[in-house]
Amino acid sequence: MRRYSEAVRADVRKRMSPPHRQSVARISEALGIHAITLYKWRKTWRLQGEVVPASQKEQEGWSAADKFTVVLESAGLNATELSASCRERGLSPEQMSRWRQAATDANAKPVLTMAEQKELEKLRAQDQCEIKAL
Repeated sequence: MRRYSEAVRADVRKRMSPPHRQSVARISEALGIHAITLYKWRKTWRLQGEVVPASQKEQEGWSAADKFTVVLESAGLNATELSASCRERGLSPEQMSRWRQAATDANAKPVLTMAEQKELEKLRAQDQCEIKAL
C-alpha cells in the first residue's frame, strides 16, 4: 500500500473542497491516486466534520450534513466574515440564510418522548404479529 504525504493529502482536500469541488475521477486522473483511496480520504475528512461535498453538484445539491456543518461554522460570524466565508466556499449569503432557516425549521418539529416512541414500537410489533398471522 502506497503512503502519501500530508502535502498531497492537503492538495486533494483543497481540490475536493469548495469552491473547487473537483470530482474524485478528475483528481484521480490528474494525480494518479486510486479513486478508492480518494473516497476513503473524503469519508475520513467528512467524519472529522470537514466540508467536503460528495460531488461537483451546485451548492443546493450538497448533503444535509455538509449544509449543516457550514451553517454551524458560520453561526458566530459577523456580516463581513460571513461574506468572506461564503466567497471562499463558492456560496452566496442568501444560500447560507436559506440553509440556516432550513436547519431552524427542521428543529421546530415536535420530537416524540421516549414513552411515545416505545408505544409506537409496541404497536408496530403487534401489527407485525397480526400480519404474520394473516
